[in-house]
Amino acid sequence: QVQLVESGGGLVQAGGSLRLSCVASGRTIAGYAMGWFRQAPGAEREFVAALSWTGFSTLYSDSVKGRFTISRDNARNTVYLQMNSLKPEDTAVYYCATDSRRNIVFTRSSEYAYWGQGTQVTVSS
Repeated sequence: QVQLVESGGGLVQAGGSLRLSCVASGRTIAGYAMGWFRQAPGAEREFVAALSWTGFSTLYSDSVKGRFTISRDNARNTVYLQMNSLKPEDTAVYYCATDSRRNIVFTRSSEYAYWGQGTQVTVSS
């Protein structure tokens, strides 16, 4: 069983930065795809970023491309989401996710079996 715990959320002004962390336990993150999703109030959960199981390929939603960066530290069993140039529309609860399969469709939340509890990000204008 994999447990994921996110942290690093908070309140930030527009244009600011935050770095989210997702610490995994119960299994190494090395060799498995990792994804970040977000859900704003009244909205569906949406894909933000993903890192392939090799760690060499990344994918971003158009809304965050060029501003957010996903990375991993296998030694710390942690995945990060560096968020720069934040906008009010980035306000949401952010979740990290993973699955036991290697080749998944990164953008589909249904592909991920394991989820963290989420961390709130609020961007003020």
